[in-house]
Amino acid sequence: MSRTTKSATEFAKTTFDAACRVFPDYSGPFSPRKFTQPQILTLLALRQFFKLDYRGTIARLAEWKELRDIIGVERLPHFTTLIHAEKRLLKKTPSPDSSTPPWPWPAMSA
Repeated sequence: MSRTTKSATEFAKTTFDAACRVFPDYSGPFSPRKFTQPQILTLLALRQFFKLDYRGTIARLAEWKELRDIIGVERLPHFTTLIHAEKRLLKKTPSPDSSTPPWPWPAMSA
């Protein structure tokens, strides 16, 4: 795969595989266990890939079974789940003046 892909399915596969290697399935022992952290992170990455809002991302994925199969979700989360997950994940990032780049990743070029 090239560094910048135009294929949403390739992007989703790569993102989901990387997230599975980096994140545990659940953030804590009392998490609801409806969706894994890699699944949520991939949904957030696809939001950036498509340049959509949260509702638009869920609507697009509702129509795209192949992407849902790649991520491994049978039903999609409510759009507010993505909002809360993004806030939680952004809290864990280093400050902008540190040497590591901000989450989720550098801006993608078109």
